[in-house]
Amino acid sequence: MTLVAALPMYDWPERRAEVDAQWSLLRGILRAESFDAPDHLTRRNADLPAVPGGIRDAAGNIIAPDPATLPPDELDLPTLWRHPALLLAQTCWGPMELGLQPHVRLVGQDDYSGTEGGKEAFYSSPIVMRRGEGVAIVAPPDGKPHLPLDTIRQKRLAFNSPDSMSGYLSLKRDLEALGETLGLFISHSETGGHRKSIKAVATGRADVAAIDCKSWELAQRYDEAASALVVVGWTGRRKGLPFISSRELPAHLFT
Repeated sequence: MTLVAALPMYDWPERRAEVDAQWSLLRGILRAESFDAPDHLTRRNADLPAVPGGIRDAAGNIIAPDPATLPPDELDLPTLWRHPALLLAQTCWGPMELGLQPHVRLVGQDDYSGTEGGKEAFYSSPIVMRRGEGVAIVAPPDGKPHLPLDTIRQKRLAFNSPDSMSGYLSLKRDLEALGETLGLFISHSETGGHRKSIKAVATGRADVAAIDCKSWELAQRYDEAASALVVVGWTGRRKGLPFISSRELPAHLFT
C-alpha cells in the first residue's frame, strides 16, 4: 500500500507553499531513513488508499470507514489518523486522550518556539473577544492560565470541536481548576475550526473563543477577521500537536 503523509493542522490555503516546503524537508529525512515517503501531502479523502470494508484495529473492530466511501474533496481527520498507510501526520492531544492513542504510534512533537504563548513542544491558547469588550493581555511568561472570569462570564462561547485540546478541553480544565465550568458561558457553538471560531466572534455570532496560539498567529497574518479581536486571557501551557504514524509501520521511525 502506498504510504501517505499530511500536515493538516496549520495547512491554511494562504500558506500551502510553506507547508509543502516543510514536507519537502521532512520527506528528505524520512527517505534518508529508508522510508518510502510520498512526493506530495494528502489533502483529500480521495487521495487516501481505499480500505475495503473499513479500517480495523488489531482485534478486527472497525475504527474508521473506507476513505473511498467519504466525500472525495474533504479530508476526514479521524480516518486519516487511523489509516494503516499513514507514515506521518499531525494530530491533537485531545483526540489522542479520547481514544486515538491506542491506534497510532507517537513519533514527535511540533515546536512552538517563537510563537507567543508557545515554548518548545508546549503551547497555550489566547482567549479572544471583540475589541472594546475586554482588556488586552500578553501571554504569561510562566505559562500558567490567566482567565478573566468576570469578562467572559455569561458570554457566548465558540469552539472548534469538543475533542480539541486548544479550543475546548484546555479551557474546560483551566476553568475547573478555578472551581468553574463551561456553564460559565451562556451558550456554546461548535464551529468546526479555529478560523471559523475567529470569524464567529468577529461577526458577533459569538463573544469569546480559545484559539491555538499558532493558529492565532496565522490569523493575524492572513485573516482580516482577527483585526477585530483582542486577546483578553490565556489557557495554561500544555503539550502541543504531536506527530503520529500508523502502528503497522516500524517502531524506529524518527529514532
